[in-house]
Amino acid sequence: MKIIYKITYPNGKIYVGSDTAYNINYFGSANPQLVANDFSWEQQQDFAIRKEILWWSETASNSEVIKLEMTYIRSLCSNNPTIGYNRHPPFKEPK
Repeated sequence: MKIIYKITYPNGKIYVGSDTAYNINYFGSANPQLVANDFSWEQQQDFAIRKEILWWSETASNSEVIKLEMTYIRSLCSNNPTIGYNRHPPFKEPK
């Protein structure tokens, strides 16, 4: 099964990712330094995150999953540094 998921951190920021081999223990590949910078050492010692599956498929190709992942990143604005931890595609401030 292939999934697109959203991780929500205690500060409300999100990370959107995909997993093409569905592993319940996989919680994404957000840049750990970006995440750590938002939390004190004390906060990091008791830390809970939430994983939501936004979409899943048994038949989608990997390229379809990646395209849809980018769609979710843009629609949820998780590439906006004030909202989330995704850095690709790069966030462009609306004009």
